[in-house]
Amino acid sequence: MNRKQFVILLVLVVVLGGAGWLYYKNNSASWSSGGAGIGQKLLGNFDVNAVAQISIKHGAEEMTLAKTNELWRVAQRGNYPANFNDIRDLLRKLQDLKITQTETVGPSQLPRLELATGQGSNAPTVVSFRDASGKELKTLLLGKKHMRKGQGSPMGDMDEGGWPDGRYVVVGAASDRVALVSDALDNVAAKPADWLNKDFFRVERARAIDVTFPNATNSWKLVRETEGADLKFADPKPGEALDSTKAAGVANPLSSPSFTDVALGITPEQTGLDKPNVVVIETLDGFNYAIKVGAKTNENYFMTMTVTGNFAKERSPGKDEKPEDKPKLDKEFADKLKAHEEKLATEKAFEAWTFLVPGWQIEPIVKERAQLLVEKKDETKKDGEKPEDAKVEAEKPADEKKPEN
Repeated sequence: MNRKQFVILLVLVVVLGGAGWLYYKNNSASWSSGGAGIGQKLLGNFDVNAVAQISIKHGAEEMTLAKTNELWRVAQRGNYPANFNDIRDLLRKLQDLKITQTETVGPSQLPRLELATGQGSNAPTVVSFRDASGKELKTLLLGKKHMRKGQGSPMGDMDEGGWPDGRYVVVGAASDRVALVSDALDNVAAKPADWLNKDFFRVERARAIDVTFPNATNSWKLVRETEGADLKFADPKPGEALDSTKAAGVANPLSSPSFTDVALGITPEQTGLDKPNVVVIETLDGFNYAIKVGAKTNENYFMTMTVTGNFAKERSPGKDEKPEDKPKLDKEFADKLKAHEEKLATEKAFEAWTFLVPGWQIEPIVKERAQLLVEKKDETKKDGEKPEDAKVEAEKPADEKKPEN
């Protein structure tokens, strides 16, 4: 290659490289041209303290959170208390959320970004914020999630693999102005059950567990006098032997329960609570729980509960109590009594509702009596012999049976 050819080749490389760079810049410009809002807050000066109502809608699903007397509630669940922490976290996140990229797009591009209204399952999730008077503060449309593994222009077709690292959104009525934010906002869903306050009652230090079935032969009651002691049948029957391992499985029932959802608008006959299994639990601290367990649906059981308390109001001095210890012991007693009364008041609020509780929490408790007994061994079996072998041997004529050694 002579010098002239080399120079020509070098010029071609430069020209082609420059053309490629210009092509890249032109393609990128379609996204970056709207970059005036990049780095700015998505919702501008969003006063989260003014928000008193949040509605989330996606297709036919809708969920409304409303603050009444400083307590957030879920409208679609009979105004059951909402999870304040989830609401607070959402408002704080949106208040600080910044724009990563922006673009002005035409109506034909909106369906691909799941931001076109009236598009069925591909419609955006619409999030509206209102104040106490019902005045709209902000409206946000949540579209398609941006996948980290996606290739090409952010507005171009993306690989469906990878994981979401952002989301396409539209603020207010500016449907042609699409922004990309660096949070997929996965928890913003129009599912009322997801926003319920899942704090629940807790049974602690059980002394007696009484389970009553519609079929009385399946019922049982286990008792113990002190915490940590072995449970025993309150009414042992001849020939029964309680399996201590199985009994240990029900020793601390519902010590940390939760629920899946709140059931509304259904009759006792529909839930099986007209003929329930009833679990009565007495605790060493004076709490008495009556829990009704109904039918199972989608891995959950319908359940209701009531609770009462029987607490000593005055402290009885100990046998060897010293006078100087009295103030301290009195205070400890008063603090414990106050805690019990507060717990009782909190848990009685659950009496008004029917809950759907996961089966794995309920099924260990509603075992039938026979399921708690030591399994009986087949006494007709010889070592290494199957039961059917023993039956065949017994049915043989005497002269055909194996002689004993």
